[in-house]
Formats: sequence, C-alpha cells, structure tokens
Amino acid sequence: MSVNLTAINQYKTVDVRSSVASASPHQLISMLYDGALTALANAKGCIVRKDIENRVNQLNKANAILLALQDYLDLEKGGEVAENLNALYSYIVQGVMAANREQDAEKIQELINLLLELKQGWAAMPLDIRMGKSGKK
Repeated sequence: MSVNLTAINQYKTVDVRSSVASASPHQLISMLYDGALTALANAKGCIVRKDIENRVNQLNKANAILLALQDYLDLEKGGEVAENLNALYSYIVQGVMAANREQDAEKIQELINLLLELKQGWAAMPLDIRMGKSGKK
C-alpha cells in the first residue's frame, strides 16, 4: 500500500500550527522543551547510525529551539531564576556544538537529562503561576 508522505507531512504541520495557536505561554515552553528533547534524541540515534547529515540537522534544530527558549527569558523581571536558566541554556547550546563536533552520544544524553529536569520543573509549576497570577497584590 502506498502512503502519500506529502499529505502526512502537511497534516502534521497543520496539527502543530493548530496546537501552537491555541497554546498558553506555559504550554508553548513545554512544546519547545519537547521539540528540543526530540531533536536531541534523534541526533543521538543518528550518531549511532553514523548518519552525519541528519545528526547535523537535528542538532541544529535543537540549538535553534534552545536559543528561542533563551530569547524568551525576561532577564529584568525574572531575576536570579532567569539568569540561571540563561546560563544553563548557554551551557546546553555549547554542549550541543561539542557533541556535534565530537559525535558524542554520551554528551547528548547528558544534555537530554538536563532538559528533562527543566521540563519536569516547568510541568510542576503551580497553576496560578502558569496562568500569570502570582498571588501578590
């Protein structure tokens, strides 16, 4: 049976756009974490398979997402937390570049573990903070 890959890819694109359009800012960050984690996992598999072109594409995608996360930070309002996240994102971006250069699947796993911790912390954020309500008056 023949599958029309173009149609499937278009459907996926529409589905992603729809999800992004209806997502809250909190959900958008979660989606970015998911995208970076997926790209890193794919890159790790590419290293094992010695698929250079896709490894580079996936690591570039992960870095683009990480840079978007970094740009999303409000360093003025976010204080120490934003500064720490900024430093951590910078570390991960540098790690992605090193893993690419050295074709190091273990380094990618280290970065995946860091992002998983961030994602878990983000998911555990109290609902009032997710909704932009700090409780302060």
